[in-house]
Amino acid sequence: MRLELVRIPTPTRPLEGLLYWPDGAPRGGVLYFHGNQMNFYSGPAWFLPAALQRAGFAVLAFNRRGHDTLTTADSREPVGGALQTVAEGLEDNELAGRFFAEMGFPAPAVVGHSNGGLLGACYAAAHPEVSALVLLSAHAGGPRFAERLSARGLWAADRLEEITRRAEELVAEGRERELLLLPGWWYVTSARTFLDYSRHCPDLLEQTPRIRCPVLFVRGDREPEDVYPASAFVQRCAGPAQVAVLEDCDHFYVGAEDRLCTVVVDWLCRHLPGTPEAP
Repeated sequence: MRLELVRIPTPTRPLEGLLYWPDGAPRGGVLYFHGNQMNFYSGPAWFLPAALQRAGFAVLAFNRRGHDTLTTADSREPVGGALQTVAEGLEDNELAGRFFAEMGFPAPAVVGHSNGGLLGACYAAAHPEVSALVLLSAHAGGPRFAERLSARGLWAADRLEEITRRAEELVAEGRERELLLLPGWWYVTSARTFLDYSRHCPDLLEQTPRIRCPVLFVRGDREPEDVYPASAFVQRCAGPAQVAVLEDCDHFYVGAEDRLCTVVVDWLCRHLPGTPEAP
C-alpha cells in the first residue's frame, strides 16, 4: 500500500491527511470528507479509502481543523470539533480540493460520511467539475438541526432552550470559546460552535438543484429517513441519483464494512467518466 502523509496549508493551522496511491496510473481521484468529531483514520475512513485504492483510485483523506472533539496540535491551545465553525469546515474542503487538483485531480469524485456528506454535497453543488458524489449517511442539516438531534437525545436533548441561553450569555460576555457540556453527542462543545451549528448548518436538500453529477446516497436501515433523507435527496437531484440501503446497518457501518466497500467501489467504477469496469 503506497501511502503519503500530507499537510494542506490553511489561514491558521494546516490540515493533516493521507494520500493513498494505487499501483500504476490512477483511474481517478477521490476526496474523502470525514464526519463530525471524527478524523481520516476512524469510521469509514478507516477502511473505505484502502478499498478504493485497491480498485485503482488515488484517494485523499484528511482532517479538517475541526477533527475529533478536543485535541492539541503544535501548542497547548485546544483545537478540534468542539471549536469548529461551519464556515471553517467549508473552507477546509475548498483548500483540500485545490491541493488535490494540484496533485493532478482537478475533477475528483467526492465521498463524505455524516456531516462530511453534508459538506460534500455543498462542495459538489459549488463545483460542477466534481465527477461523482457518494453520500454515506449524510444528515439533513438545516435550520432545524439542533431541534432534530435534540429530539432524539443527541446534542442538547431536553435542555435545548437552557443550553442555548447559556451559550448566548457566554458569547455576549466575550467567552465564546468556553466549553459547555452537552447531555448527548457531541457531549462537549464551545458556546460559539453550539450557536453556529444550531443556526448556520447548511441544508442538505437545498444543495440538490445544483448537483448534476451522478450521486449515490447510502444509509443503514437502522437510520431514520427524516435525519438522513436519502430518498428525498435523490428525487430532487438535477442529475442521475440513486439510494442504497444496507440491511442490519447503523450510522458507522459496523459489521457492514465489506458490503459498503463493494457498493461504493462498484458504483464509482460504473459512473466515473472514462473509468473501466471494476475488476
